[in-house]
Amino acid sequence: MSERFDIVVAGAGHNSLIAAAYLAKAGYRCLVLEGRPIVGGGVKSAELTLRGFTHDVCSSAHNGIHGNPLLREDELKLGDCGLEYIYPDPVFHMPFPDGSYLTQWRDLDRTCAEFAKFSKKDGQAYRQMITEYETVKPILNAVTFTPIGFGKPINDRLAELPNGKLWQRRLAMSAWEILRETFEDDHCRAFMMGCPYSLQPVQDPMTGRVAYIPLHQQRESRPLPKGGSGALSEALSRFIQAHGGVILPNKWVTALIVENNRCTGVECADGSSYRAEKAVLSTIHIKQLVDMAPRNLWGQDFIDGVDTWSAGLTLFATNYATSEPPKYAIEGGTLSPVHSGMMASSDRALRMSFDYDRGVVNLEDPPLHVICCSLADPTRAPAGMHTIKVVAYQPYSLKEGPLHWDLIKQRVSDANLDYLRRFSPNLTDGKTLARTIESPLDLERMNPHNWHGSCHAGASGPAQSGGMRPMPGWAQHRMPIPGLYQTGATTHPGGSVTGGPGRNAATVMLKDFGTSIDEVVKKKA
Repeated sequence: MSERFDIVVAGAGHNSLIAAAYLAKAGYRCLVLEGRPIVGGGVKSAELTLRGFTHDVCSSAHNGIHGNPLLREDELKLGDCGLEYIYPDPVFHMPFPDGSYLTQWRDLDRTCAEFAKFSKKDGQAYRQMITEYETVKPILNAVTFTPIGFGKPINDRLAELPNGKLWQRRLAMSAWEILRETFEDDHCRAFMMGCPYSLQPVQDPMTGRVAYIPLHQQRESRPLPKGGSGALSEALSRFIQAHGGVILPNKWVTALIVENNRCTGVECADGSSYRAEKAVLSTIHIKQLVDMAPRNLWGQDFIDGVDTWSAGLTLFATNYATSEPPKYAIEGGTLSPVHSGMMASSDRALRMSFDYDRGVVNLEDPPLHVICCSLADPTRAPAGMHTIKVVAYQPYSLKEGPLHWDLIKQRVSDANLDYLRRFSPNLTDGKTLARTIESPLDLERMNPHNWHGSCHAGASGPAQSGGMRPMPGWAQHRMPIPGLYQTGATTHPGGSVTGGPGRNAATVMLKDFGTSIDEVVKKKA
């Protein structure tokens, strides 16, 4: 290709697209290469089951990104590119095996009353918990959307608050310690642990922030892009193209071009190559990235970090096309929420990480997250029809090996549906029209960035968070090979749809180029 580009971006996940959007707005000519036919990585939608049924390929709720200045301050005016969000209410519903249930509504009083059904003390505790959380939430957001080393460390920021030392302790505790001491009724504890499950073992140290995830969505709901999760990626693509960028699908990047010890471009599986005048930005998983250039260029500390990278907890998903949504029995009738879940007890949540460590499939009261986006967004399915995703939590590394998933995944999917039917008996065989099953192994096959089945690209424990992500010394998006930058879920703040890695990478690159993201945001289109 004869065209010259300032920036070549390898991979078109939502973080790559966000970074490219800021760089394009700054005036740099960007080329984005995507190995698949559709951009977005884990933030895209497709007709997975039947024609007319739009499923989210991976992510659905985008609650994390609304604290990002990208959307919070409307920095790129993505609404002009067609992005629109829907805010479901109720936010989350959880039925329990004993016939009781707890529903989280956007109205705080109504949610507190749900907790108080089980314990008056717990209703008051939930109100106090969210009141306290909102005093520290701006600091947590600031740390999330600031590159490592570009601002005060979190403990220094917290120390400036009147109760900051208490929050330092809380964030160092386990989520289980916080929830066990805050709530007395096990229904309330189970709800807080499975609303939805965080992909971090709740009994591990330094998971304290996980205890507050349900509070984050109390005010903001779990926002859905109208038309599908991929609407975010599509809006970003339009923005990039409107600012002179080029996006090429079906371009698998297989190697980095390194000249005079500097990354100057990439090579693709089809034999094409593309050069970058200023920099290459990668969202390729670090496990694959190190094989795209000579190992001696990375340095032993980087290689050691890659070798010790852990996948963490992984998912199992089934997508359904149905003629009805889930219907849960409540007082006076039924309820059909967009988001619902099953966590039988706090004990069941605590056993999950043990099952992962043993490499076994545990189908006893399987914890589930059930998502029916078509309830809030009828564009997702034909009139009167629905899309349902049933997400479970199962290990990639089975005792029998990951390939064993191909033999058992249908049985596991059936067991999950049978359990869901205990709470939503209307979902009979005649109401489920088609399905696709994705084991942790399938998730890796579908997208190599889901290394070992991790949709967050890797665990988010202390060894892989903050300045340790992807590894110490390389957490500022600058890679050991000059001219190469990294974004995506293997960088701070990690996985989920926050856009943090994308905006943070753009912040670092723009500084290195002699400007700032603040100046770029102020720049007129």
